[in-house]
Amino acid sequence: MCTRLMSMESFLLLVLCLFASFLACFQGRVAVEGLSSTDIQLNDDVLGLIVFKSDIHDPSSYLSSWNEDDESPCPWKYVKCNPVTGHVSELSLDGLGLSGRIGRGLEKLQHLKVLSLSSNDFSGDISPEKVALPVGLERLDLSHNNLSGQISNSIVNMNTIRFLDLSDNSLSGTVPDNLFDNCFSLHYLSLAGNFLEGNIPNSLSKCLILNSLNLSSNHLSGNPNFASGIWLFKRLRQLDLSSNEFSGPIPEGMSAIHNLKEVQIRNNHFSGSLPADVGLCPHLNRLDFSENEFTGTLPESFQRSNSLTHFSLHNNNLEGDFPQWIGKLSSLEYLDFSSNGFTGIIPSSMGDLKSLNYLSLSNNKLVGNIPLSLAYCTKLSVIQLKGNNFNGSIPESLFNLGLEEIDISDNQFSGSIPKGSGRLFESLKILDLSRNNIRGNIPAEMGLFSSLSYLNLSWNNLRSRMPPELGFFQNLTVLDLRSSALYGPIPGDICDSGSLEILQLDGNSLSGPIPVEIGNCSSLSLLSLSHNNLSGPIPKSISELSKLKILKMEFNQLTGEIPRELGRLENLLDVNISYNRLIGRLPVGSIFPSLDASALQGNLGICSPLLKGPCKMNVPKPLVLDPNAYPNQVDGNEKHNESSIFTKSHHHMFLSVSAIVAISAACLIAIGVLVVSLLNASTRRRLAFVEDVLESMCSSSSRSGSPPSTGKLILFDSESPPDCISSPASLLNKASEIGGGVFGTVYKVSLGAQERMVAIKKLVTSNIIQCPEDFDREVRVLGKARHQNLVSLKGYYWTPQMQLLVMEYVPNGSLQSKLHERLPSSPPLTWANRFKILLGTAKGLAHLHHSFIPPIIHYNIKPTNILVDENFNAKISDFGLLRLVRKLDKHVVSNRFQSALGYVAPELACQSLRVNEKCDIYGFGILILELVTGRRPVEYGEDNVVILSDHARVMLEQGNVLECVDPSMKEYPEDEVLPVLKLALVCTSQIPSSRPSMAEVVQILQVIKTPVPQRMEIF
Repeated sequence: MCTRLMSMESFLLLVLCLFASFLACFQGRVAVEGLSSTDIQLNDDVLGLIVFKSDIHDPSSYLSSWNEDDESPCPWKYVKCNPVTGHVSELSLDGLGLSGRIGRGLEKLQHLKVLSLSSNDFSGDISPEKVALPVGLERLDLSHNNLSGQISNSIVNMNTIRFLDLSDNSLSGTVPDNLFDNCFSLHYLSLAGNFLEGNIPNSLSKCLILNSLNLSSNHLSGNPNFASGIWLFKRLRQLDLSSNEFSGPIPEGMSAIHNLKEVQIRNNHFSGSLPADVGLCPHLNRLDFSENEFTGTLPESFQRSNSLTHFSLHNNNLEGDFPQWIGKLSSLEYLDFSSNGFTGIIPSSMGDLKSLNYLSLSNNKLVGNIPLSLAYCTKLSVIQLKGNNFNGSIPESLFNLGLEEIDISDNQFSGSIPKGSGRLFESLKILDLSRNNIRGNIPAEMGLFSSLSYLNLSWNNLRSRMPPELGFFQNLTVLDLRSSALYGPIPGDICDSGSLEILQLDGNSLSGPIPVEIGNCSSLSLLSLSHNNLSGPIPKSISELSKLKILKMEFNQLTGEIPRELGRLENLLDVNISYNRLIGRLPVGSIFPSLDASALQGNLGICSPLLKGPCKMNVPKPLVLDPNAYPNQVDGNEKHNESSIFTKSHHHMFLSVSAIVAISAACLIAIGVLVVSLLNASTRRRLAFVEDVLESMCSSSSRSGSPPSTGKLILFDSESPPDCISSPASLLNKASEIGGGVFGTVYKVSLGAQERMVAIKKLVTSNIIQCPEDFDREVRVLGKARHQNLVSLKGYYWTPQMQLLVMEYVPNGSLQSKLHERLPSSPPLTWANRFKILLGTAKGLAHLHHSFIPPIIHYNIKPTNILVDENFNAKISDFGLLRLVRKLDKHVVSNRFQSALGYVAPELACQSLRVNEKCDIYGFGILILELVTGRRPVEYGEDNVVILSDHARVMLEQGNVLECVDPSMKEYPEDEVLPVLKLALVCTSQIPSSRPSMAEVVQILQVIKTPVPQRMEIF
């Protein structure tokens, strides 16, 4: 037994000895290889970076040096380690073209201080469940990526963070109220260029050492609470709140921030007066209060801003005299006071601004001459003075500067165009002297402007010929010489450069033929030669202008047939050749088969079913042989002689008849030409005369006949006689105004003893039908347009001074309010509701287009005219008002463009008056895009303009069109959204004939909504 115990003890001693030996060997190995307990942590750094790399795509292999078998990441590219501890302290991967998700791998880097991933294409949600970052970060830069989701209050540790930049991503939602509770170390914060909304959190006021704050280009709203918040940042140097939805006044207190250098709050809804102490910030060098609603005059404190280099107040409601102390701001480089109500003159002290590079005072009420001292501003590059009341001559010294842009249009300048100097020849790119009273020749020296790309001398009184030197411009893309009293021929070398894209010579006295060399304008998209004295045929060389979209030649003396080759111009959208002397058939291709009568009328004999009158063709003359040209070779005898005598006498008789016919035909043609010439010469006066006569007849018939009651309310659905409205203006007070547009203003009004609520539209009196019979007839046609998706017309009120339409009142608001103006507390439109609105709108338009002859054209499709009831049924308002307009003139067209930017069909771009169903279909296509994407048809950025239809088309071609879908829609069926987007692009085709009818649109939408197994392929 003892022996067995001794053996057991010996065994245990042996095991202990072996373990001790193994431990000694292991320690020796550690000593040899230099490993320590720190290296275990370094392996965590390798692991974290390798896990992070596995989630991203590196197309250029920038991270190829990252090897998982390495024991330390310190030698890797873009990685920096602390030299003392050996831990990873900085990771900078800016601008490497990386994509993918950030993931949770970086959480392992517990000693990371700096993380910079800007200017890549990282995507995905940044919620804590998807992204985890080290807790000790001091600098985080995730800007210029495609990250999405809401900002979490745990995204970083606010106790340690000093620099936080999440700008230019797709972050949305509100900023958490408690995000900045512990931001005691934060120096720099940028959340710009996202989709954030709501108010600025009050906790931001705790960031007392903040140096730079940028919240621009979001949807933030409310008042930023300057007095109790931002003005407390005593160390603030840069403040940018631009392009948000902030409102309200800005209180004083800015002067308390002594280090303030930049303040940018442009493109908001700030109102009231400018803060009086803003000029007391001694270091202020950039101030941009533009595109707001500020009123009043400029505070006197501004003249103390000696450090100011950038000063912009454009597009406000400021008034008062232009400041005479402006010359004291000696550091100014950029000055923009445009689109306000400033009065007075430009002081001569403006010449003291020796550093001034950009000057814009456009669209004010300034008067007087341009001061000669402005020539002392030798660094001036851009000068814009358009839309004022300046007079006198243009200073020649101004044309001796190295300017890139001169825009002094729409003033009262007189005299001649200065010749310019060598500096200007090399630098000038834009010259706009239009809408003045400039006289004299176009200087031949203009051909020396080697960089000029835009030249506009229209609406002047030049009374000169077109100089051939205009063809010397190598970079000219726009040449506008409309209504400038030019005469003589069009120079043949006007297109020698080949860069011209727009050529407008309308409304002059140009004569002679259109030069054949016009075919050299290979880049031309708009050619307008109307209202001149041009003669001869239309040259075939125009068919070589493959990019041509608009061709206007009306009111000239052009003759012959239209070259058939013009049918090859596939990009043509608009052609007008009316009131010439053209004959023959129209070209077969391009837009010619679908031209309206208004684009063809007033010619001698164009062959078209749209026109009444003769159809004349240029056909070859018949071949007539002289019987005596080849005499008989048989020798003479009596029979032959008799035959010869008979032949001769018969021939003489034939010639006499032919001569008579020819002379008669010539006389008829001459008389016809004379009549047509006289008609052409008096066309405008006759049209005006006819309109006056019709109005006179209308007035007389109203007096003598029995017109509809004037001064009374006519209700179509009421059997009782209407009461007389003694004072309609009393019903239409400002408080009851609920909207407005091209055709008038809409009011919410209660009528009758039962106080029935209706909407009343007060029509603009300009250009509205003034004949009560015609007005009554047209309104009753619109009143018959009853459909569940149309706002019904209830009646009207008519006097010569006021016309009102009484309509159904829809209390739930417009699509505009649901889509673009909803409160943060209101839920976004779901896909089901959006589709319901689209289908209802399509059915309403289809009823207007297909149930009436002629069809009722809406002409003004946009979200403000689509009303939505409580069940999200669409109701179209303002339809058919085009019927109440006597003539679609320039005023109506230009107002339409301004009020419905992006919805106007391209064929109306040059005010062509061919309004038809296709225009509505184009607008409906834009409406689809706006509903699906949640974006406006045209969006303006700082450096670019985004056209929604073009953007969606490009995304579709790249296979990424679903990325356009409104991010506020959390869920949507791709198999419905994708074909709807494709339908929108078909409806917005540049060629009207390629767009479907509204009946076809309704059919397609109904097919899209059917269950997938039953759905047929529609695209």
